[in-house]
Amino acid sequence: MNKRYGLFTAIAMVVGTVIGSGVFFKAETVLKSTGGNMPLGIVAWALVGLIMIICSYTFAILAARFEKVNGIVDYADVTVGQKYGYYVGWFMTTIYMPCITSVLAWVSARYTAVLLGWDITGGSAMTIACLFLVGSYTINALSPIIAGKLQITTTVIKLIPLLLMAIIGTIVGINNGVAIENFTNVLDPNISTTDGLFASVVAVAFAYEGWIIATTINSELKDSKKNLPKALVLGSIIVVVVYIAYYIGLSGAIPTEMLMESGETGVMTAFQNIFGQIGGTLVFVFVIISCLGTLNGLMLGSTRGMYSIAARNRGPLPEVFKQVDKATNMPTNSAILGLFVTTLWLVYFYGANLTDTWFGVFSFDSSELPIITLYAAYIPIFVNMMKKGEDLNSFNRYIMPCLSILSCVFMVIAAFIAHGQAVFYYLIVFAVIMLIGKLF
Repeated sequence: MNKRYGLFTAIAMVVGTVIGSGVFFKAETVLKSTGGNMPLGIVAWALVGLIMIICSYTFAILAARFEKVNGIVDYADVTVGQKYGYYVGWFMTTIYMPCITSVLAWVSARYTAVLLGWDITGGSAMTIACLFLVGSYTINALSPIIAGKLQITTTVIKLIPLLLMAIIGTIVGINNGVAIENFTNVLDPNISTTDGLFASVVAVAFAYEGWIIATTINSELKDSKKNLPKALVLGSIIVVVVYIAYYIGLSGAIPTEMLMESGETGVMTAFQNIFGQIGGTLVFVFVIISCLGTLNGLMLGSTRGMYSIAARNRGPLPEVFKQVDKATNMPTNSAILGLFVTTLWLVYFYGANLTDTWFGVFSFDSSELPIITLYAAYIPIFVNMMKKGEDLNSFNRYIMPCLSILSCVFMVIAAFIAHGQAVFYYLIVFAVIMLIGKLF
């Protein structure tokens, strides 16, 4: 595949794939988890942001040294071994990327439905979700250059509502006293700090996730060993600063109790409170564009999933899935499979989370639990990085990998505390899918 993307596209992949829906619809979840404790919510946003920066810096060290096809699979290959690299690639292709991509399609449809006054869980919203999913696939499959430019454009657009709320919301909230009220009052003091923090951390993890998908285009980046590390670190810092600033601004736009009770309309109400009915609606359109930009970045990674395995002559039908179309310079067969698997997970998400459950005890939140498995998968990479990084200085060889391991362990523990028994049922599904991958 051609070297077609530069540094700005790589940064846009990190920022644009992370910033999108989570910061908008998980803000309400965080407040409910903490009982309306705004300062504790900010701690959760800052803590997971720090974890993201630590892990992205550690992967930046690897990105500066290794480049093949799909960064995360490359790093698993060279540090742990080819078999482990294959399983990481299989997990990314069949669970992680399609799970969060499918959820992003629904979230984009959810906010579109809110704007139009439609039901967010009914047939109309799911139809729009399918339209967004197929539309994003079409752009990526037919023109990767346009997909890259779209990623940069939507990244710039999506920063507009966040920065506006961060600046103006904070100023208005201080002047009218809403921000001070939200920061000093806890609506449900019966929720313990520990329970509230762990539940918030897992919810916030979704809002921060997606940055690792930027490494899927490392073989298509110009001067990848120089540009990808910069993109990972700079992009991560930008995301954390913008998120915390937005969350503080949101506290000045709407009372905490109203945001918790409003559900899916809470964010639009907050923007309308600050910018008026028309202005708030217009800015909310930018929120939808923000979600679609994130969907584009995730689909960009999903379409390359099976290709990254087949390029190493592994997985099912490698000769089929490593083919690259001469006209579009895209792995078309891999892209088609990526769309199919993502659609399957969209159906699962609907049946498990948006209607009377179709799957009984095997109904879990596919927007959060696969992320925790990914953090667990990072740990062997960091451990072996310390063993094999003889040419690295002490800070890069020991300190950052150790901090990354501690961060990953913390995220896994938080998942067990927040989701309880659902984690075990998810792990059963995870094990079955990984056993299917073992056949290949």
